[in-house]
Order: sequence, then structure tokens, then C-alpha cells
Amino acid sequence: MPGTNVRPRARERNNALNRPEFMSLSQPLRGGGPPESRGGGGGGAGPRRSGSVRSQASQSGEEAGEAAQQRLPEEDCMQLNPSFKGIAKSSLLAIDISLSKRMSVCAHAWSSWGGWRSMVNLLALTGHGLTWIVGTVVCLTRSNTLAGQEVLVNLLLALIVDVLTVAGVQRLVKRKGPWEISPGFLDRVAMDAYAFPAAHASRAAMVSKFLLSHLVLAVPLRILLVLWAVLVGVSRVLLGRHHLTDVVCGFALGLFHFGLMETVWLSSNTCQTLISIGTLSWSPFS
Repeated sequence: MPGTNVRPRARERNNALNRPEFMSLSQPLRGGGPPESRGGGGGGAGPRRSGSVRSQASQSGEEAGEAAQQRLPEEDCMQLNPSFKGIAKSSLLAIDISLSKRMSVCAHAWSSWGGWRSMVNLLALTGHGLTWIVGTVVCLTRSNTLAGQEVLVNLLLALIVDVLTVAGVQRLVKRKGPWEISPGFLDRVAMDAYAFPAAHASRAAMVSKFLLSHLVLAVPLRILLVLWAVLVGVSRVLLGRHHLTDVVCGFALGLFHFGLMETVWLSSNTCQTLISIGTLSWSPFS
């Protein structure tokens, strides 16, 4: 009979509309009221339903895109709206790399100033850690005054602290120089394998400040000492081993080491004890 066929069809339609994917089709729109009063008849129901389905599809697509973007590595995601801090940092790094490469005129034998490479290497060697540590030990063995030994022992400790601190920071940052140049034998011995911070610049700044504070020097010698420290830092840029920012941070770190050693300055008695231990002539009962 016709009546018996109508009821199952209506029941099936209600069950279909109650399914999760069709829940939005059976719910009223936000404006309220029947579809006829808002859309002018049943002809507008089809476009509204299709519009709601499209909006759900677009939302699900956006959520899937956001989830995929979260799964991507950070370096593969392009920042469409970078902050002012990020732009300034990127610009300064680009300027630093560009200027450092332009100043690396002695990086290779075929560079524009390749003929001066030996002289620049010799100037950089005067700021090497091994050079100053060995020289300080030699001067300490030849010193006969308590005041001189006190200054030399504190200078030796400052050099050791400088070498270890710079090596530790370099291992943490692991920044390479502007050119792919492998470190030499002396650099490997002094643990000077990376670019940031510049070890030679740190040492030159610390030593020059130390000598200016504890030695009585004439004005021309004081000017030459400061000029030597600056030239040592610049020589590393000319050789293509460091960036400009590496040298500047190296100078700042060297001055920090000087201030640290002035704070923990060892007295003459302590220095004599260390000398006795170093020469194996110290006795705890003396």
C-alpha cells in the first residue's frame, strides 16, 4: 500500500540527516527562522546547504594545512611576516659576511694581497696563545723579583683562562669563518678551531690591557701596544679566518678576562706557593 511505503522512506531520510556529516544540513542557520522566510522558498535551501558543506571543507583543509606546517622543519617554513628584530638581525649578519669577505684580501695565495700573506701571518702569530704562554713561562723562570713573579704568574693564569674560555665558547657556537679554511697545526693545539669569538683578538685585548695596567711604559709604547692589539684582530679578518663581529666580540671577551683577573688577583705569597709547586720544590711543612 502507498502509506506503508511513505513511512520507511521518511524514517530513512531522518536517519540520514542525523548522521554526523549531515548534521549541519538539518540545523537552522544563525539568522533564525525558516528557510522560506529568509531565502524566499525552498529553491534557496540547496545553495545554503552546499555553502555550508564548502565552508566545512575549507575549514578542514586549513586545519590540515596548519598541522602539516607544524610537522615541517623550521628551516623549511617561510615566514611571511618576520619581526623587526629578525629583519635587523638578518641584515646585520648579511652585512657582516659581505664586509668580512671583501676584507679577506690575504685569505689565499692568489688573493689580491696574497704577497703580504706571510707578513700578516707573522703579525697574527704574535697574538697566538702558545706564543704568549711559552713566552710568559720563559720570563717567569728568569725573573728574580717577587713583584715581577707576581705579575707574570697572574698573566699566565689569565692566558690559560682566556684559552679555555674561548675554546669552550667556540665549541658551543661552532661558527665557521667567511671562507672554508682549515685551521693550522698551532690553531688546533690551542683549540682555536672555529671563528666565534676570535681567540687572537681576545688575547691581544687582554694582554695589552694587562701590560698597560701593570707596567710603567712611555706614551709611544702605550700607543704602539694598543695599535698592536687592533692590528692582530684585523689580521685575522685579512686572512679570512674570522668575521668582523668575531673580532669585536673577541676584544670584548678579552677585556672581560682582564677585569676577572683583576678581581681574583693572586697575592705574592700565593704566587710563590704556585711557583714552588710548579718547580716541585714546595713542601707543606715549610
